[in-house]
Order: sequence, then structure tokens, then C-alpha cells
Amino acid sequence: MGNTNNGPEESTDLGAVLRNGREILLQGFNWESQKYDWWRNLERKVPDIAKSGFTSVWLPPASNSFSPEGYLPQNLYSLNSSYGSEQLLKALLQKLKQYKVRSMADIVINHRIGTTKGHGGMYNRYDGIPLAWNEHAVTSCTGGLGNRSTGDNFHGVPNIDHSQHFVRKDIIGWLKWLRSVGFQDFRFDFARGYSAKYVKEYIEGAKPIFSVGEYWDSCNYSGHGLDYNQDSHRQRIVNWIDATGQLSAAFDFTTKGILQEAVKGQFWRLRDPQGKPPGVMGWWPSRAVTFIDNHDTGSTQAHWPFPSNHIMEGYAYILTHPGIPTVFYDYFYDWGNSIHEQIVKLMDIRRRQDIHSRSSVRILESQHNLYSAIIAEKVCMKIGDGSWCPTGREWALATSGHRYAVWQKQ
Repeated sequence: MGNTNNGPEESTDLGAVLRNGREILLQGFNWESQKYDWWRNLERKVPDIAKSGFTSVWLPPASNSFSPEGYLPQNLYSLNSSYGSEQLLKALLQKLKQYKVRSMADIVINHRIGTTKGHGGMYNRYDGIPLAWNEHAVTSCTGGLGNRSTGDNFHGVPNIDHSQHFVRKDIIGWLKWLRSVGFQDFRFDFARGYSAKYVKEYIEGAKPIFSVGEYWDSCNYSGHGLDYNQDSHRQRIVNWIDATGQLSAAFDFTTKGILQEAVKGQFWRLRDPQGKPPGVMGWWPSRAVTFIDNHDTGSTQAHWPFPSNHIMEGYAYILTHPGIPTVFYDYFYDWGNSIHEQIVKLMDIRRRQDIHSRSSVRILESQHNLYSAIIAEKVCMKIGDGSWCPTGREWALATSGHRYAVWQKQ
């Protein structure tokens, strides 16, 4: 069953968590976290994280990085970062394990900052640090001597050539080492940058309990804003999941894009022409990791933020619906006690009513100012300022707040 370094409670069955479908994730950081002694801060919050019902916490990139946020890695084997020392990180991982919450490593392997100048006078060699690759590890399109990229370029830095066998071997070695340090789950950064077949190989090699990829490209917009039909957008994410051998889930950027327009009084967007949810959640819910904001879309970067006065409607939707919901640190810990308690209440209902990633959805209303649905025939919810409640005596109000309400069968 389990292997020795992870303890008997941990199954080596890659698909167990995906099949079970009862995850609730916490993104445990924002864009500013590196300024605040982060590993120590999170360690203090572990009891609350566990009590709230989170199954895994996505941590920021733990390796040494050229930028303080961690997304320009250099020495992958050094776990001293602006978030704290290796010792503090290990204390956090140990505490999470003690409270039976998994830790998710942010895997930044699309690009890597060189240490010395090589071919063409570029910093495209990695002399003097572990994984001392030469220019052949860098794609030819970003100044190296490797092959062309198998995905999109992350501009301005050397992109890693995953088609090289020595690169993949070294990356799998590093991922296995992260597992031995105490990380159990992986989040693949900038997954558009290299072929999903390599993600499959990395998951098979390092055997994380759960994986999610960030396949983020633009939704379909036309002259008058966001298109109603986002099928081509969700299809690209579905294709990526498929190409990982279905081993990885993916962030449901389609649902995020649609939901943040819907809450502004366009709830008709939340039903696709087939009567299903319009994001990845509507097509492949067991692989759709839903969220309303992250460190890029929200926080101080605010590249694509969810409307701040509609946060609870967003959570009322994703925490009652199929898919794998993710709560953002900022809303959970920085927006005051009331929002924290409201989110915990929704998580409680999800768990008690046994809503999971594959639960059925029956959409009842999707008008301008109202959306309502029955999930798993056990939970009923509405969002929007249109007044609505379910007919039938079996429904009892479970929780409600500003522009949302949830009922359960009594």
C-alpha cells in the first residue's frame, strides 16, 4: 500500500483522489506573501486550515528564485527562498502532515534563470549549481541550443527544452526529491509552455497524490465583451488534461471568466445551450479545479479580478457545484471574519451533503439577475438579487448571505 517515506496512510494509487472527488483546496498565498515570513505565518494557521476542511494547500514556489515571488527559479535544489528557510518550510510540511492536510508544491519548470553566459552571450548555462545544464537544455527559440519549444514561450528568460531526455530525467529526479521532502501534490505553472505529454511523464515518475495544471489562455471576447459561447476555450483545457493521460486536473479558467461576468447581472451565461454549466465543470467536472481568483488574477497584480462586491456569490456557486473548488487565501484570511465564516459554512454543507466533483446539476433558473440549481438532488442554491426559493416542503434553508442562499433536504 503505502511506501516507507510517506507513511502507511498514503496510497501510491495515482488516481485515488481524482476518483474520490472530495477535495477542497486552499491557495495558501498571494503575490505579496514573500514579504511576510510566510512559512511561519502558514504554520500558525494549519489547525484552522484543517478544521475548515481543506484537503490540500497550494504553497508558493519553494525553490531559490531570481524574483522574490518564486516564479523565476534558478537553483531548484535550494529550498531557501524569500518565503523562509528550508528548516521553516519543513516544519510547515510536517505540521500539515500531522493535521492530515496535503501540501501542494508549485512546479515552475517551463523556464529557468541561467548562472553563466554561454551560446550567443546569453545567460543560458547553469554552471556551479545542481542540475548544471548547458545550452542544450534551453529551447532554440529562447537563445539556447536545444530544440524548438513544444509549447508557448515565456518571454525574456531561458525556456527549458523538455524534449531532451537528460532534462526530463533530472526533472523527475527533482520532483521525486520534493516528494521525499514532504510535498504530496503538484501544481504545474505555465502549462501552456511545454507539451502535456511531459506532464504525464513527470506525474508517472514522481507519483504525486494529486496534480493540477495552469493552462491559462484568453477567453473568447468580441466587440461587446465576453462571448456567451466559450466552448473552444474549455476545449483547449480539456485537450490538455487528455494529453496528460487524464492524470492531471486543470484550473477551470473558463468558469472563472464566465462567472465573473455572470454575477454582474448576466446570470443567463451560467447555462450552456445543452443546459449544463458552461465551463470545464460542465464537460469534465472530475478534472475541473474551480476558483474565483488567484495570485495573478487578483491580489496586487489584479490581471483579471473577480468583482469584489460579488465574492460570496462566486463561492456560493463553486462550493455547491461539481468540480474541485479552490478558496483563495486573501478572501479566506484577509477579508474579515464574516467572509471566513460564510466560506466555512458553505464548505460544511458541501461535506455534510456529500457533494463531490461528479455531482449532478439541474439548472432551474438562469436569468439576468438570478441563477438557481439543484445539485445531487440534495442541495439547492440561488445567487443574484432576483428573489427565489425552492418549492416543496423538503427544503430547509442551510445558509444565506448577501445575494445568495443555499437549502438542503430536511
